[in-house]
Amino acid sequence: MLRQTLQQKQQLKLTPQQMLVQKLLQLPVTTLEQRIKEEIENNPALEEVGDTEYEAKSDEEINTEDVDAGPHDNDASEFMEESDEYVPAYKYADNNSEQEERREMPIAATTTFHDSLQQQLGERNLGERQLMLAEYILGNIDDDGYLRRDLYSIANDITFLQNILTDENELIPLLEIIQELDPPGVGARDLKECLLIQLKRKARKTNSVKLAINILDKAFDEFSHKNYDKIRDIMHCEEADVKAAIAEIIKLNPKPGESFAEGESAVPVTPDFILNIVDNKPEVTLNTKISSKVRLNPVYVDMVSDKGKKDRLQKEATSFARQSMESAKSFMGALQQREDTMVKVMHAILEHQQEYFLEGDESKLKPMLLKNIAKVTGLDISTISRVVSSKYMQTGFGTILLKSLFSESFQKESGEEVSVKEVKNLIRDIIDDEDKKNPVNDDSLVEILKERGYKVARRTVAKYREQLDLPVARMRKEI
Repeated sequence: MLRQTLQQKQQLKLTPQQMLVQKLLQLPVTTLEQRIKEEIENNPALEEVGDTEYEAKSDEEINTEDVDAGPHDNDASEFMEESDEYVPAYKYADNNSEQEERREMPIAATTTFHDSLQQQLGERNLGERQLMLAEYILGNIDDDGYLRRDLYSIANDITFLQNILTDENELIPLLEIIQELDPPGVGARDLKECLLIQLKRKARKTNSVKLAINILDKAFDEFSHKNYDKIRDIMHCEEADVKAAIAEIIKLNPKPGESFAEGESAVPVTPDFILNIVDNKPEVTLNTKISSKVRLNPVYVDMVSDKGKKDRLQKEATSFARQSMESAKSFMGALQQREDTMVKVMHAILEHQQEYFLEGDESKLKPMLLKNIAKVTGLDISTISRVVSSKYMQTGFGTILLKSLFSESFQKESGEEVSVKEVKNLIRDIIDDEDKKNPVNDDSLVEILKERGYKVARRTVAKYREQLDLPVARMRKEI
């Protein structure tokens, strides 16, 4: 039986302006500039400030009143509020947050790892059927460059899903063609094959390269476990020869696809903040006052300020200009609010980590969580997260990622609280200074740390070592 009921609910909804500010907050300066260009293209009431004008304006203090100011902006604001024809732009906005999120994040067009493989494959002299089958194999190659599915399963997929009868024997020569593509090692089914592909593609087959191929082919398990004595016995060679061959293997790339991604994304970092030391005190400024780079289009300001009699077409044009102006003012206000929030958060971080910023010594870093900064600033934790995400600061001791300043606390045996980062750095230093013929295992790390006043459990040491991307002692052993 259907029944009608009346319910009261309390919901917190962000206004369109608040949503815009939150989205702009998470953008680093380079991406934000792309977003501004997109907004200028879409909104004729907004225009970019020329370089000469921007340089002059950047020396002035920017505040919220500056954002709302324009050649005729006060008149325009009054006219917008008094006119019956004016309809705020947000009333036409689509509140689909997913759609907005996609629109807010412009992505530069780049050639991906798989696009590169596809392009290289198209340059090969393959028939239509061969190309289709090879492309299906490519689709199964992961971002590291490996084919982690067996050809039998891939052949079955093609047969049942694509209705094309094939088998493993037909796919093997196509995989061999794929393994000839760049970067070397792509299309390998395991680490051993990946390394062998790279060695076999070397133009100069020196004795060391030939021995390296034999070691991987006949003593891969011993190589994996760094059992060099057994390798010498199997290969019947001297220690110096094994050492030279191992050196050739170490030069190889175990994840060829990953190297392509790193090269692709290797772009200069543009810092969002600049740190200066003035009178022995750290001071931070925004690298670029983005809000100073845009202004209202004077033509549109004049258009909405004109209160003279208008015909129908002029009224429609004025109505469009009002909506564009409102949207432009909202965007400019959001840019200013973004900068105010970023500076507020950065000052709180600066206050908390003042000793570190003065000296650049990571041992001076204090434990700091997002909630600590949220409490000081009165902002939400999610807002702090957006501010520090993908943002960099230029300092006298290098460009640092803001997120790297945050870490949990660790209590020493003396009761002093230090940053977890300090413990990790100590672990790294111990491993860097170890005897590589007899590397320090995790149990020994626990003892060394304990002697220095850091009581850490073995599993915690292992976790920190893995986070530092340092292998276990056995894998760090050298001849």
